[in-house]
Amino acid sequence: MMNLNEFLEILNSGEIITGGSEIHQFMHEVSQEALRITAELNNAYHTPEEIRILMSKLTGQKIDESFTLFPPFHTDCGKNIHIGKHVFINAGCKFQDQGGITIGDGTLIGHNVVLATLNHEIAPAKRQGMIPKPIKIGKNVWIGSNATILAGVTIGDNAIVGAGAVVTKNIPENKIVAGIPAKIIKSIDENEIIN
Repeated sequence: MMNLNEFLEILNSGEIITGGSEIHQFMHEVSQEALRITAELNNAYHTPEEIRILMSKLTGQKIDESFTLFPPFHTDCGKNIHIGKHVFINAGCKFQDQGGITIGDGTLIGHNVVLATLNHEIAPAKRQGMIPKPIKIGKNVWIGSNATILAGVTIGDNAIVGAGAVVTKNIPENKIVAGIPAKIIKSIDENEIIN
């Protein structure tokens, strides 16, 4: 029988997850715990400390006391989210974290941001198969409301993602991107960079 560490190791290897396989079934079991915890998080008022306790249960890791989240928050896994210090996540965000989500220190995530780490296979006969790829967000990143970050994307330190952008490719550090698909529209001057 598979355990959580084996499950995460397979997901983090980037191996294709075949629909109906043992790992796929385990994924559904993990999602049930995530749904239970997020329902508790989202359906009543909680103090900031209670939110951090629930997020620690959801992720299986201690969440730093500098972390702030405004519910509602949704994820269908939770166990592959890694959150740095002084991170703020605004209301309505949806994280599909099976492929791994790493959020660096000082990052600000706006309302209704979607982080999606799974793709499906292209061939119709294999469409149930899933391909996990991580999203890595650097330090001091600002992601605007309603942005979507897709599987396999790395966002460099100090970058800004404009509201409503769809990020399909890596963003270098100190750049501002906007649009669908997101494109670099400006470089951030060194005097504007938070150290």
